[in-house]
Amino acid sequence: MKKLSLLFIAVMSAIFCIAQPEIKFENTTYDFGKIKEEGGKVTGKFVFTNVGNEPLQLTNVRPGCGCTAANYTKDPIAPGEKGYIEATYNPYNRPGAFNKNIRVTTNEPRFLEDEKATPHMIFIKGEVIKRPPTEFEVAGYKNGNGMTRIKEPNVSHNMMNTETVLDTFYVRNFWKQPVSFQFEKPNNYLMEVYRNFGAELMPGQEGFFVLKFDAGKYGKFGQVKETITFLTNDSIETIKRVNYALNIKEDFSKMTPKQLKNAPVSNVSATTVNFGDMQKNSTKTETITLTNTGKSPLLIRCLSSNNSSFKVKSNLMEIPNGGSAEITITFRAPGRTSTQNSTIDIITNDPANSVRTITVNAKVL
Repeated sequence: MKKLSLLFIAVMSAIFCIAQPEIKFENTTYDFGKIKEEGGKVTGKFVFTNVGNEPLQLTNVRPGCGCTAANYTKDPIAPGEKGYIEATYNPYNRPGAFNKNIRVTTNEPRFLEDEKATPHMIFIKGEVIKRPPTEFEVAGYKNGNGMTRIKEPNVSHNMMNTETVLDTFYVRNFWKQPVSFQFEKPNNYLMEVYRNFGAELMPGQEGFFVLKFDAGKYGKFGQVKETITFLTNDSIETIKRVNYALNIKEDFSKMTPKQLKNAPVSNVSATTVNFGDMQKNSTKTETITLTNTGKSPLLIRCLSSNNSSFKVKSNLMEIPNGGSAEITITFRAPGRTSTQNSTIDIITNDPANSVRTITVNAKVL
């Protein structure tokens, strides 16, 4: 009886080993050859066969970078039947040779047994022939869309909260009719202070306008972003944007010796927080303590994280002398295996250490 049981197990094991799906590609590389940058997206097709004896299912088709997109057979493929994967490449603004990969996993046993098993790799390659420059690029207007464009719409500043800055922006109408140009929402910290043209830009006209940013009136600290908009009658892109990237620090230079002596003093209970190993899509919260050992209230100006998976908040934004606040850091693990790192900045009115940086990390299994 025991021999029969062992024989049955051996037979079933052999059947299990033999009965499995198996993918076989006709070609693992698709060569687009020479393609024009201005010619639009191109698509290559990879055909494969299920040479196994169980239905084959594609479980993940992942391009190696954002410039390729994949469409593929979603239904199970019966033994002996064919399926496909389509890879699309957008050559615009990508002149030169390219070689991109697409990673493919299936319900083949090796992927079911080990989620870290090396995927099948297929490749697209080719060479993008650089397009001739547009009239906008010839004139130096490489940003934006439409027939009216701002030459350099992105600015950045490191500044004190007591400072103001003036920025000059050139704008040109490439259209054959006048274009209205109106600042949408003026406010007390960011305003247009001058322009060398009227309410409209004439056909072919290039002008400039000046914006003033007042950090004192803005009232925020740390790394911040602001976008302002202009409304136009451009036939393609009616809204024109100017983007500010700012790092605003508090100016303690005018504090007297007595004020410095009586200033708040910040201390943190830890400068490194390790969330350890976490499962995909799980959530975990860690807490550190921020203490004020100075003689004046400690004001938290800003709490920020450079990784959106880590959220930070405090139970107090004003800490009395001798008091403490709980800073909670919550991590939401993404749905993929990865190591996640971030820095948390705690910005306060402590003149000696206005920025306390906390390093955080987690490993998603």
